[in-house]
Amino acid sequence: MSLNDFDPHTSPFLSHLIELRDRLLKAILAVLLIFLPLSFYANDIYSFLAEPLLKHLPENSTMIAIDVASPFLTPFKLALVAAVFLAVPIILYQFWAFVAPGLYKSERRLVLPLLVASTLLFYLGVVFAYFVVFPLVFGFLTTTAPVGVSVMTDISKYLDFILTMFFAFGVCFEVPIFTIVLVWTGFTSPEELADKRPYVIVGAFIIGMLLTPPDAISQTLLAVPMWLLFEIGLLCSRFFVQSGDDENYPKIAEEHETDL
Repeated sequence: MSLNDFDPHTSPFLSHLIELRDRLLKAILAVLLIFLPLSFYANDIYSFLAEPLLKHLPENSTMIAIDVASPFLTPFKLALVAAVFLAVPIILYQFWAFVAPGLYKSERRLVLPLLVASTLLFYLGVVFAYFVVFPLVFGFLTTTAPVGVSVMTDISKYLDFILTMFFAFGVCFEVPIFTIVLVWTGFTSPEELADKRPYVIVGAFIIGMLLTPPDAISQTLLAVPMWLLFEIGLLCSRFFVQSGDDENYPKIAEEHETDL
């Protein structure tokens, strides 16, 4: 007996599981459909991402592959990650379509813009890392090698490094969303966050130290944008402060009853 054999009207929990399964399958299918054409250009995509390092390598120095299968598998791994990256809007839409029926109207009006904004901020963080951080970091690191040491990076190690940096900057650029959500849920207030600004600045530099290479340039390039994004989120969060008045409860309850 499969999940499709159950009557969704008599088994609401199973109906949610069936819908969740369908949403996940659609998300996976979207990733595969994007991955298939990208796989034909896997080497070109890798060359594009390797360009910030190749520009700063010493003369007659190249990237190397120390594993037998690395020249084949590494570009394909990158193509798969790029497919997931490009499919993020579709994945988020499937998530939104699954949770939206259970939200109040007021919540739906807020969650959808936050999903769109968080996606754009993540992409912005990746673009910032590629065009701003990588040239400065690789320009610094390739000039610090001791005399007699040739700088030739393994392609697999390089891919792991840039993916880690992309993820770090993408997540850290979500600071405004985290700030708005904290205020919107009533966990804190803009005034309390403003009072904790010194701790936020110190925390940003600590995160920059942990997520970036051990050089002051990349740490600062991550910490300073995090601090500025926190200030932007703090400013925007003032529009999402819940009044906490009891008279708002009937309105929310009425919206919920209307949705049902």
